[in-house]
Amino acid sequence: MNVQRVSHSPGLRAWLGLLVVLGPVLLVAMDGSVLFLAMAKVSEALSPTADQALWILDVYGFAVGSLLIAFGNIGDRYGRLKLLMTGAAVFGAASAGAAFAPGPVLLIAFRALMGVAGATLLPSALAVLSELFTDSRQRAKAIGIFAATFAAGFAIGPIIGGQLLNSFWWGAVFLINLPVVVLFLLLAPVLLREVRATRAGRIDVLSVLLSAAGILLTVYAIKHAAAEGLTATSMATGLVGIVTLWWFVRRQLHLEHPLIDFRLFRDRVFTIAAITGLLPLAAWSAVAYLGGIYLQSVLGLAVLDAALVALPGAAVLTVTCIVTPALVARIGTRAALITCHFFIAAGLLLLLATGISGGIGWYVASTVIAGIGYGISFSVVADTAVAAVPAERAGSAAAIAETSNEIGNALGIALLGSLAALIFRLQGPDVAGTLTETLQAPGVTAAVIGDAKSAFVTGLHAAAVIAGMLHAALGVFALRHLPRAFTTTDGAHPEPLAQDTVEESSVR
Repeated sequence: MNVQRVSHSPGLRAWLGLLVVLGPVLLVAMDGSVLFLAMAKVSEALSPTADQALWILDVYGFAVGSLLIAFGNIGDRYGRLKLLMTGAAVFGAASAGAAFAPGPVLLIAFRALMGVAGATLLPSALAVLSELFTDSRQRAKAIGIFAATFAAGFAIGPIIGGQLLNSFWWGAVFLINLPVVVLFLLLAPVLLREVRATRAGRIDVLSVLLSAAGILLTVYAIKHAAAEGLTATSMATGLVGIVTLWWFVRRQLHLEHPLIDFRLFRDRVFTIAAITGLLPLAAWSAVAYLGGIYLQSVLGLAVLDAALVALPGAAVLTVTCIVTPALVARIGTRAALITCHFFIAAGLLLLLATGISGGIGWYVASTVIAGIGYGISFSVVADTAVAAVPAERAGSAAAIAETSNEIGNALGIALLGSLAALIFRLQGPDVAGTLTETLQAPGVTAAVIGDAKSAFVTGLHAAAVIAGMLHAALGVFALRHLPRAFTTTDGAHPEPLAQDTVEESSVR
């Protein structure tokens, strides 16, 4: 008897649809890091203050992170493809506005708008992608490509920016978004289909406002204190921000459809996964930003040379993202999570060997070793978070994992960047608020330049030590508290814990 084999392999349309979806995904990730090497040029052209420079860098990440879950719910209700198309169009328009911004305030505003648009793209792109691939194995492969593309975008952002700045003005780092956006808007209606959830929860507008306001007010207070010192304004703003965030958390615990289900953090495995989503990106973004200034303003490298110095670390990070699923299948998710934190800690601490007269080799070694850890962490967080919770809460777990990535990217620059700015203000020559402004000040002597560079390197070292120690501590915590039963079965996908194992890990 002949049995006809039914093929579940996706057709050409699905793979072409994947390529189209990856365009916006790559842009959202790249724009979180594309300015790291470009900030020296932006500072020369627009002369932002110390806190404005930090806002230019991280307001994008805060906008994405604070609105990611809200736009996921909006897409469920009104249609993912429709939201994806709208978000891509706004993202392109905001990119053009940022490219031609005449001053730092408008650049911050357009970066914020880019972040709002970016928040519409990620959850909608993933939902549309899942609809294209009905076979679970092919869908897992497609989502793996999605995750690797997102991680690679973060890694290559500074290098792309450096290459463009070698030939064009700083606004070119935003204009490269436009061809991708136009191509997506032309092809998406042909290759992608609309996706809606069958049961979408009510969108709590107050929760969206509370989360965004609490994060921005708290970060503003930290930056203001780092740049201007502890003042009544910074203290009052910080207090309001903390109270707002407390209100947000309390509200989520009583909502039927919360933006963030904080009850998931009762599980220790999920908590470690969520922190692993946040902390590595915080460390990577802060060190990449400070490292770009170090290479150009301290060591005096041209922007193209600085981009080439950053290339080995970015290549290692990207390759690690690709090979991690096979690695996890061999050694298990638990071992991978523990290993990633110790690699990152070791790489960050190597930055202590850098100085004002040399250190390129140490910088490359640092980014390569830490890049192994970053690549592992970027690849395993979402699956680990989802596997740690019951199936009916998998959507909330995945949303928190995505949000932790974006918030981590922004918090790294906001907190560790502010720490470096504070150290520069306290130990620097008191000529200007940033190293770039000091080097551009008229009549500065060689001694003043040396003092300014030394103060900046001290700030870089402080940020690296704090981030490195946090990773070492999280690695030790994971070693002691991650259940040994937490292994992998099918490729990179962790085996869900039995309910009694989840409960045991939660109360241990």
